[in-house]
Amino acid sequence: MEDKQRFRDFSPGYRQRSNPSESSCVSVKSDRSMDNPIAFSGGHTSTYLSGIHRWTSNSPESSCVSVKSDRSMDNPIAFSGGHTSTYLSGIHRWTSNSPESSCGAMVNGQSMDQHKINHEPELVQSSFKSNLLKKFQCFAEGTAVQGNPTLLKEIYTELYITESDSGEINNEHELRQIETQSRRSATEETPIQCRDIFTPLPGQHKAIRTVLTKGVAGIGKTVSVQKFIVDWAEEKENQDIQFIFPLPFREINLMKDRKLSLLDLLRVFFPNTIEIEIFRRTSKLLFIFDGLDECRLSLDFNSKVKLYNISKSASVDVLLTNLIAGNLLPSALIWITSRPAAADLIPSEFVHRVTEIRGFNDPQKEEYFRKKIRDQSLADTITSHLKSSRSLHIMCHIPVFCWISATVLEKIFSQAERGEIPKTLTLMYTHFLIMQTNIRHEKDYEEKVKDGDMILKLGKVAFEQLVKGNLIFYEEDLRECGLDVTEASVYSGLCTQIFREEFGFYLGKVFCFVHLSIQEHLAALYAHHSLINKDRNVFEQTKNNMPKVLKESKLDSLSKLHQRAVDEALQSKNGHLDLFLRFLLGLSLESSRTLLGELLTQTGSCSYNKVETVQFIKQKIRENDFPERSINLFHCLNELGIYSLMLEVQDFLRSGVIKVTSISNSQWSALVYVLLTSEQKMEDFDLKQFIGVKNTADKVLQKLLSVVKESRLVRLSDCGVTDEGCAALASALRLNSSLLAELNLTENNLRDSGVKLLADGLKDPYCKLEILRLSNCGVTDEGCAALASALKSNPEHLRELCLSVNKLGDSGVKLLSDGLKDPHCKLEILRLSHCKATKKGCAALALALRSNPEHLRVLDLSENKVGDSGVKLLSDGLKDPHCKLEILRLSNCGVTDEGCADLASALRSNPEHLRALDLTEKKCFYKKKGKRKAGKKLLTELKADPHYKLCMLWL
Repeated sequence: MEDKQRFRDFSPGYRQRSNPSESSCVSVKSDRSMDNPIAFSGGHTSTYLSGIHRWTSNSPESSCVSVKSDRSMDNPIAFSGGHTSTYLSGIHRWTSNSPESSCGAMVNGQSMDQHKINHEPELVQSSFKSNLLKKFQCFAEGTAVQGNPTLLKEIYTELYITESDSGEINNEHELRQIETQSRRSATEETPIQCRDIFTPLPGQHKAIRTVLTKGVAGIGKTVSVQKFIVDWAEEKENQDIQFIFPLPFREINLMKDRKLSLLDLLRVFFPNTIEIEIFRRTSKLLFIFDGLDECRLSLDFNSKVKLYNISKSASVDVLLTNLIAGNLLPSALIWITSRPAAADLIPSEFVHRVTEIRGFNDPQKEEYFRKKIRDQSLADTITSHLKSSRSLHIMCHIPVFCWISATVLEKIFSQAERGEIPKTLTLMYTHFLIMQTNIRHEKDYEEKVKDGDMILKLGKVAFEQLVKGNLIFYEEDLRECGLDVTEASVYSGLCTQIFREEFGFYLGKVFCFVHLSIQEHLAALYAHHSLINKDRNVFEQTKNNMPKVLKESKLDSLSKLHQRAVDEALQSKNGHLDLFLRFLLGLSLESSRTLLGELLTQTGSCSYNKVETVQFIKQKIRENDFPERSINLFHCLNELGIYSLMLEVQDFLRSGVIKVTSISNSQWSALVYVLLTSEQKMEDFDLKQFIGVKNTADKVLQKLLSVVKESRLVRLSDCGVTDEGCAALASALRLNSSLLAELNLTENNLRDSGVKLLADGLKDPYCKLEILRLSNCGVTDEGCAALASALKSNPEHLRELCLSVNKLGDSGVKLLSDGLKDPHCKLEILRLSHCKATKKGCAALALALRSNPEHLRVLDLSENKVGDSGVKLLSDGLKDPHCKLEILRLSNCGVTDEGCADLASALRSNPEHLRALDLTEKKCFYKKKGKRKAGKKLLTELKADPHYKLCMLWL
C-alpha cells in the first residue's frame, strides 16, 4: 500500500483524502469486522504484506484494492517459523494483471527491477523522496473531507521560531502562553527558519544532533515538520540528509506492546526500504518523532537496558530511548516536537537545541487571511473584525484558530442576513460547531443518531479526556461514552480519525479533536447541558484535591456549577481547565442559548443567577495574591460581559498615580489584565505611575513583573528599589520571552549586592537588555567586577552602560575595562562621570580602546581627576586608526594646554571619527591654571578645518 494511504491523517487537523486517480491507493469501504488483526509469528512477513494490495488488483491504471467486505478475517491467520519475506516481497508483481508491473526473471524471490532498486541507493532514495512527497505535499486544514486539500506551498505562512531555554518548563495554561506570546514575536531575537533547525546560529560552535521543538497545541509544529520534509523531498533543502523517517507518536503508540528491532520498526513504517543498506556509515539519517505530548509509551531514560545493535529486538519504548540517547545510531539526527507541558519527558542532557514555535505575529496573521480568503476585501473585513476584539486577535496567534475564524467569519460575512457577529471565544466556537453539523447534512450519510445526541456524546468524551489530561484516545474510550465509531467519523470537522492500516489490514484507530480548544468547548457544552437537562454536576472531587470524574452528583443551580468549575480551575496546577471555564460561562448567556436552540433542545429547567456567579468570581479575585493566576478570571468576566473592575483600574490609570496602600488584590489583577491585553501595547513602563511611597517599590515591581517583562523601556529611577526588586528584575531578564531592552535604575540604593543580582540576569544568553542605567546606586569596584563578568559572558547585546556618580575608583574602572577588551563586547556608550577615576583608570581605558576599538562611540569621564597625564594616555588610544570614538567628555577633569595639545595630536593621527569634545572647566580652575589659550587655539583651528570631523567643541 502506498505511503499516502497507509499514513493518512498523520497530524492533528490533517487528513489526506484518498484520490481515486492516484495509483496504488486503497479504498476501505468497511472495516468493522477487522477488529482482530492478522497475527504473524516468527520470520519476516512484511515484504509480502507490503505488496499484497497489488497482488489482488485488476486495474492496470491504479492498481487499487477496494475492500468491501472482510468478515472472513475475524479469526487471525498465524504464520510460524521461517523467513518468508524474501519470497513474498515480489508477489504483487508476480500475480499482477498489469503489463507494466509484470516481472521477468526472479532473484531471491524478487523481480529484477525490484532487486535493482533495492541495491542501488540513489534509486532507493529517489523513490523514497517521491513517496514522502506524495504524502506530505498537500495540506488540508481541519479534515480533508471538507474540501480538496491544497498544495502546502500555496497556503503555508512562515512561522516565528526561536531558540528557547532548555531548562524552562512552562506550567501555565497554553492559553496564557498564547496571550504572552502575542507580544513576544516583536523581540529582536534571531528567528530560525524551519530549514535551518539543525544549523547553529552565528557564533554557536556546538554540534546539533537532537532538536526538541515545543509549542502549544495547533501552533504549527506538525506543519513545520511537513514543510521540512517537502523541501527535502523536492531537493530544495538539507540534501546532506540521505533519508528522513517521520515516526509520529500517535502511530507508534499502536505498537507499544510489540517487541521488534529498529530495522523491524522501520520495515513497518517504510516497507520499501527493507532490503536497503541505508545504515552504512556514509548515510546521514533523520528521525522525526512528532507529538511527544501524545506519547503513551513509558520513556525511561534511566533504564539499564542498552541497545547498540539495530537488529536486536526490544520493546518500542526501549528502542526509542536508546535512539534518542544516542546508543543506537549515534550519528543520526533526531527531531522531536512536543507541547510545552510534556517537553521535560526528554532529559536535557540528550537535547542539543530547544526551539519554540510561537505561531503568527501580527503581520503573519494578516498574510494568512489574505492567502486563505480569495476575496481580498472580505479578508480585510475579517481582519478588522478580529482586531476589534483583543481576545480573538490574541488567539489568532494559533494557526488553527485562524482557520476556525476564517471558516466562521467568511460564511457569516458572505450571508445577506448576518445576524450577530461573534466577538467572544464562546460564540466563535459555537458558530463553528453548528457549521460542522451542517457539513454533515450536506453529505449523503444515513442518520442513525440525532445531531444533539452525537454532540453530547462527543462532549462526554471531550470532558472525561480533558480532566484526565488526554489529547488522544482510542476506540475503547469512545465506547465507554456510548459513541459509535462509524458515526463519530461522520463529524469529521470535530473528531479527526487517524486510521492505521498496516500492510493492507486493519490494526487500530487513534482519535483526537482537531484542536484542544475544540475539545474544551465540547466539554463545556456537555457540562452545561448535563445540568440544564438532567440536573447533574459532572464534577467530583478526589481526596488529593485533583479533579477527576468519578460520578455525577445532583446540583440544582447553574451558578453552583459555575462556582464548582471556578474552584476546579483555580486548583489546577497548570490551568488546564481555564479555557473550559470560559466556555462554560459563555454558554450561559442568552446569545449562546439562542444559537444552540435548534441543535440542543432544552428539556429541563434550572435556575441561574448571573449576579451570583459574577460576585463569586470577584470574590475569588480578591482572595488571590497572584495577579497572573487571576487573569483568566477576568477573561471569564469578559466572556460574561462584565467590565466593572477593568473600568475601575482604567480610572486609576487616568488619575496619574495609583497608591499601593489603597489598591486591593483584585484591582492589582485587573491592572495586570488591562495592561497585558489593552489594544495599545505598553512600550514605556514607569513605576512611579503605580507607587505612592518608595518603600512599596519592590512589592509593586513583583506584582507587575509580567508587565515589566513585556515592556521595552522600564523606568524605575528614584523609586526605592532594593535587592528584592533586583532579584525580580533579574528573573525577567533571564526569560527569552522578555522584551525588556532599556532599564533605568538611577537614584536607587542598590549597592553591590543588587548589582550582582542584575549581573546574573545579564549573563543569561537569552537576556536582550541593551541599555542599563545605574547612576548614583552605591556601586563600588565589587559591583564593577560582576558587571565586567556579565560583559564577558553575554557580550552581544548591552550597548549602553551608565555608572556615573558611583565610587568606582581606578580599581572599578580597570575591572570594567577588562570587560571592554573582550573582542565580542559591543558596548557603544560608557558613562563614568564623577566616579573618582584618575590616570590609572585612564590607562586601563586606553588599553581597552586599543584592544577592542571597533565599538565604543561615547565615553564620558567628566568630574574625574584625569589631569593632563590621564588625557595623554587616552590620546594614545585615540590615535589607533581603528578607534571609532565619536564623543569624549572630559569636563572638570583638570585639563590644561598640555592635555589639549595631546588631544590635538590624536585628532591629527586619526581625524575620521571624533565629532564632539567637551573640555569645559569651572571658573575656579581658570584662576589656578590659566585660561588655556594655546590649547583652545589648537583645538579651535582643528574644528574649523574641514579635513577633520570635529563639529562640537566645548571649551
